[in-house]
Amino acid sequence: MLRFIGLIGLLAWLLPATALADSTTDLEPFEALEFVELEPISPHSVWVTDVIFRQSLLFDADSGEALATIGNALGSFPKPPIFSSSRNEFYVPEAQRKWGHRGERTDFVTVYDAKTLNAEAQIVIPTQSGESAGNIGYANLLDGGDTLAIYNQFPAQSVSLIDMGERTFIDSISTGGCAGIYPTGELSFATLCGDGTLREVEVDARGQLIRDESTSAFFDAVNDPVMMNGSRVGDRWVFISFSGVIHDVDFRASPPTVRSWSGVSAPEKSEGWRPGGRQVSAAHQKLERLYVLFHPGESGSHKDPGPEVWVFDLEAGSRIDRFSLPNMDASAIAGLLGLEGGFTGWLLENIVPATGGDTLAITQDDEPLLLVRNSSLPIAAVLDARTGEHLRNLTEIGISGFRLTVPR
Repeated sequence: MLRFIGLIGLLAWLLPATALADSTTDLEPFEALEFVELEPISPHSVWVTDVIFRQSLLFDADSGEALATIGNALGSFPKPPIFSSSRNEFYVPEAQRKWGHRGERTDFVTVYDAKTLNAEAQIVIPTQSGESAGNIGYANLLDGGDTLAIYNQFPAQSVSLIDMGERTFIDSISTGGCAGIYPTGELSFATLCGDGTLREVEVDARGQLIRDESTSAFFDAVNDPVMMNGSRVGDRWVFISFSGVIHDVDFRASPPTVRSWSGVSAPEKSEGWRPGGRQVSAAHQKLERLYVLFHPGESGSHKDPGPEVWVFDLEAGSRIDRFSLPNMDASAIAGLLGLEGGFTGWLLENIVPATGGDTLAITQDDEPLLLVRNSSLPIAAVLDARTGEHLRNLTEIGISGFRLTVPR
């Protein structure tokens, strides 16, 4: 972020004043505010989080237009709203302290109407939910559509279950040594464990445990751990390790089975290629393709942004494509200075180093879009997921954030 701000200052000093003056326009008076309703959530809608202003912004990835904003309570990092298609509602887990950043904490889930974005209810839950800047796998709606599961860290690891129909807390399931929530059925979910396994639990309508089983150990949590960012393909969840090993976990079997294979060849390993980012992978379920951000780096660089996206065919167990990302750093600076296009835009593309992307998501329709952002930039790129072609940018997405989510 500091590097980005420094580049803007340098360019503003170097560019002629006339170039900046030409980009200004006369301000028009504000139009009268009016109440509007959102159109139905489309396959190309996307939520973008901003950790600085603690909010999530809804964009139309086709037009690049910002449609709505949902703010988060001061006591928690923004979690992308979770969409319920059956109730046409959004659910946002939050936390609030009595005195701003201090005092007694209250955890709750806010229910928003997906048409008006009016807050319809707040469901108070036990004060134990987990917090991180990325919040990946920290909350999910189970497949039945009625039960929201929230990952807890305090006083021990567990998962809270909330009945969204009755809007009440049900119970908590202990998940000691395991983290994350990956839905696998109407009332079942999996969670990643420190012993290298994936545990699957199923509960009844009262939140009581009725099934509990685990995979065999398939990753080394010390020498080659997996990213929290799992990607779902039907009854399977796909995880990628720090070194680029792809683990495809099938929950149709009991206990679940795992198929593992390396996404990085020996020559590529020698060049240092490895996955990295915040939200590093996404899968298209119908195509059975996994998209992963890659960069050349050393061990420990698993959160670094990458200049490339690698595409894997999950059925074949092989890579089928790789493509470079657009220069989002140059586009962000050009947009802030009003210098898009023309010679100046070309110059910025060629003199501003591109840092790549660290977060991606994909739409699930027949014409899928790949959405990529860099958490340090106020911009996200929209690409054709089948070709890697850069179609457009989403601008004014906030200052900094780690999440992109497609509601449906």
